[in-house]
Amino acid sequence: MTNGLSVSVLDLVGMHTGESAGSAIARSVDLARHVESLGYTRFWLAEHHSIEGLACSATPVLIGHVAAATKTIRVGSGGVMLPNHAPLVVAEQFGTLEALFPGRIDLGLGRAPGGDYHTMRALRRDLHQTGDEFPALLEELRTYLGPPKPGQAVKAIPGQGSNVPITLLGSSGFSAQLAAGLGLPFAFAAHFAPDYLHAAARLYRERFRPNDVLRRPYLMVAVQVIAAETDAVARRLFTTPQQRFLRLIRNQPVELLPPVDSMEALWDDLEQAAVENKLSAAIVGSTATVRTGMEKLVAETGADELMVVTDTFEHADRLRSYERVAEVAKEIGVAA
Repeated sequence: MTNGLSVSVLDLVGMHTGESAGSAIARSVDLARHVESLGYTRFWLAEHHSIEGLACSATPVLIGHVAAATKTIRVGSGGVMLPNHAPLVVAEQFGTLEALFPGRIDLGLGRAPGGDYHTMRALRRDLHQTGDEFPALLEELRTYLGPPKPGQAVKAIPGQGSNVPITLLGSSGFSAQLAAGLGLPFAFAAHFAPDYLHAAARLYRERFRPNDVLRRPYLMVAVQVIAAETDAVARRLFTTPQQRFLRLIRNQPVELLPPVDSMEALWDDLEQAAVENKLSAAIVGSTATVRTGMEKLVAETGADELMVVTDTFEHADRLRSYERVAEVAKEIGVAA
């Protein structure tokens, strides 16, 4: 038995130059409503700090805002960077969200800082943290979201017993192995760090340990996708995310910039290689080209769900791209 491929959205709430955060957020809400009508599974919001051009720093606030503006689509974090926060606070925030929107909230967790050294200091993060403390933080968080334990001194209220679904995010084998060992869903960040995708997917499946919540591995792959009427039109639209990554490696603001006919004059050879490596998993082209790319990605990784990242300059191009992806997903059969 087969079903259509599950597709979801990862949104960074990208801003245009000079645009207010409120305007960018309103555009994200419109996108969430649009993809909900198209049958997308979930709408996730990232966590980034002190990056000019992205309005996604207060992730739980955005989740509540988007969830209130939609009716059926799951809304969650892609993800909360757990070492930035006290596990109790995360449990209280997401326990509250679950109380407000029962059965619609996801908690995706990552272990990266979501910002640079100075941002880590401002977040009061221990600058000696390496990420190795992530499993202990995760265990503490799960204690606050699960049923109370005998003698438990501190409880998350709301949160305790809410069992908000947790997905681990990552771009290496660390989170893949952790998700596998705990029997949790795993989402790989191929939209900006694709190098270890296939190895991590294989590791996750090979080491997965089933439990009462999840009987088989569930792999999500976040990937850049732009679908347009022709390959040439899509490639031109793709110069917007290319410019964003170019500006990111230059430590410049990453607002959405208009597409250009050619990137050749904008980058040098080393910059081109770096940007193309970051975006090497991207699927860009006509509907037919995107279908081929999505089928290939699913076949090679065994992905159960694609978390689609689409950043175009014009909102209408973004909406239409997600429409095309939804049409393709319905045609791609995966094991039920």
